[in-house]
Amino acid sequence: MIREVKREDIGECLNIIRQSFITVADEFGFTPENAPRFTAFATTEDRLIWQMDNENRLMYIYEQEGVPCGYYSLLMQENEECELNNLSVLPEYRHLGIGKKLLEHAYESARNAGCKAINIGIVEENVVLRRWYEQNGAVHVGTKKFDFFPFTCGFMRKEI
Repeated sequence: MIREVKREDIGECLNIIRQSFITVADEFGFTPENAPRFTAFATTEDRLIWQMDNENRLMYIYEQEGVPCGYYSLLMQENEECELNNLSVLPEYRHLGIGKKLLEHAYESARNAGCKAINIGIVEENVVLRRWYEQNGAVHVGTKKFDFFPFTCGFMRKEI
């Protein structure tokens, strides 16, 4: 079941994000020292609450048999666009179709919010993730290297 995040869910959302993104950090060698702004290390409860209260993000949690195990948020942007953030599934719940359900829900939520496109940022070196987004309708539109990340940021887009 996918439902809107309530304030009391923020701790669970943080747990899902951190556990999910730490597997990427481990796979690619990211640490708090070489990538302090990477999602696994930079996301906090205060940050999620700020996103909820100040950015009015659409935030959703996925529960399977009452267990919170998936999350994503949408940040509204200009030009009828939005940005997909922190789509994550707990490692032990991966490969069950939850990520796809969350992504399809994100596409629908964005459409319902008046968006015509979703922008997605990824770790460019994560070829498996890039392929997954491409298989689910996103198109790779570019890359950018930031000094504060030991990886290249890839950018994808899905017209909705």
